[in-house]
Amino acid sequence: MNIAYSSLVKISADQAIDLYIRSTLGERRPINNRQAFENMYKHANLIISAWDEDKLVGISRSLTDFSYVAYLSDLAVDVQYQKQGIGKQLIKETKSYLEQDCMLVLLAAPKAREYYGPLGFEQHPSAWILKKGMK
Repeated sequence: MNIAYSSLVKISADQAIDLYIRSTLGERRPINNRQAFENMYKHANLIISAWDEDKLVGISRSLTDFSYVAYLSDLAVDVQYQKQGIGKQLIKETKSYLEQDCMLVLLAAPKAREYYGPLGFEQHPSAWILKKGMK
């Protein structure tokens, strides 16, 4: 299998929603709110996609200043393509756009908690979340 990676291909809300459903990330994202997905992709400033020919099989979506910190808000790989190094390569591709000392920060999905440690990520005990609707 020859997976191609790109930061240039524009991802539509429909393509992203379809991938999130196929990756299980849809369990934690507003897949029934197309406008939210349009905004998620319109305002993210670093998106790397993984393609098997014309099929979108992975996405790394980040918000970053490229120098100090990048928040890797979504890392999604189609379940049929998992365990083939695509997620690891998406992270590598993402890091290639960042300055050397730029931190990469993320909140792991419950099913992915064990995934990030072997890739060099350190678990941080003080993440805080202000959920929607809270003051």
